[in-house]
Amino acid sequence: MHIHREGYIIILITAVFLLAFNVVGYLYWFPNTVTMLLSLIVSLLVFGLIVQFFRVPHRTLTRHERQVIAPADGTVVVIEETNEGEYFKSPRRQVSIFMSPLNVHVNFNPVSGTVRYFKYFPGKYLVAWHPKSSTENERTTIVLQLANGVEVLLRQIAGAVARRIVWYVKEGQTVEQGTELGFIKFGSRIDVFLPLDAEVKVSIGEKTKGGVTVLAELAD
Repeated sequence: MHIHREGYIIILITAVFLLAFNVVGYLYWFPNTVTMLLSLIVSLLVFGLIVQFFRVPHRTLTRHERQVIAPADGTVVVIEETNEGEYFKSPRRQVSIFMSPLNVHVNFNPVSGTVRYFKYFPGKYLVAWHPKSSTENERTTIVLQLANGVEVLLRQIAGAVARRIVWYVKEGQTVEQGTELGFIKFGSRIDVFLPLDAEVKVSIGEKTKGGVTVLAELAD
């Protein structure tokens, strides 16, 4: 396991703040050893939570040209046929993954292909499971086209806590399955829009591992 680069500055700022807080507390605020000890314990817990949020575990990634791999760790909260109105403007199979603050928050490219479309939208910060979060929250839309012409759309969505979406792709770029797509800080959601003939391999409530769990299998 290692710490993601998106966390370096936040972890450093947190460490400096907590250290300063406890030093000042020791000198001026805390009346006894018990209070000081409690402050240290709480500070360590807060620091530990921040560090674990930016963790990147070592994994054996799943790679298969017909399989769509989960782009994130989390819980499957939506599997439905819906009309995707931004890019396809036609029915697609939607699979959505909710990422809690305790999940690994690296996002992975679910397939190998070319980035055919990318757009960033500023927006609201509704809770990530809200039905309108897909169209009203801060978000990105990324379309990956496989070698056979099939297109898969991903939407990174900020939640009520997440206030920063990071992406590492651009239109025209070629990406490989399992490489880093981006990062969403502090809780969020990813929607994946698949062809209607794709066979979904997960179920509602199932836990996914980004880069590992098979989300769906594409038709020949």
